[in-house]
Amino acid sequence: MTDPHRAALTLPEVEALARSAHHGQTDKAGRPYAEHLHAVAEGVRVRGGDDEQIAAAWLHDSIEDDALTERWLEEAALSRRTKDIVLALTKGTGEAPEAYAARILDTPGARLVKESDLAHNADPARLAVLDESTRHRLTEKYARMRALLGLTATDTAPGL
Repeated sequence: MTDPHRAALTLPEVEALARSAHHGQTDKAGRPYAEHLHAVAEGVRVRGGDDEQIAAAWLHDSIEDDALTERWLEEAALSRRTKDIVLALTKGTGEAPEAYAARILDTPGARLVKESDLAHNADPARLAVLDESTRHRLTEKYARMRALLGLTATDTAPGL
């Protein structure tokens, strides 16, 4: 249980924790995973997200990727909203995309973080380094999730 008298983690502290938790992990293109986390957090900021959403962006894959545990998250000095966003974005093994999208839509603040995540995942420069089969599969997967979340091709942030 979180101690209500303990100061909340600052964004630089959350960033440092996320970078440390994902240390040594790489994305599908072989890049350090922290680059993805940074891009998603920056995308949330540019899209007008608040500090709770930016913190969630740094942590959005931490449980799913086994970098941190749900117990750590529950005990962390983070707002309930940040924790709820991270949990909403944690896709369960074998979970149907429709159920995953519904949970995101039902969690205040989560859709914006997922929008930023999808935007970075679908970045043509990132996809270009993948083999054609993987690139096609991921492009379809990301487009389907965007549709389930009601995001259109015009839902992008300037400069991203």
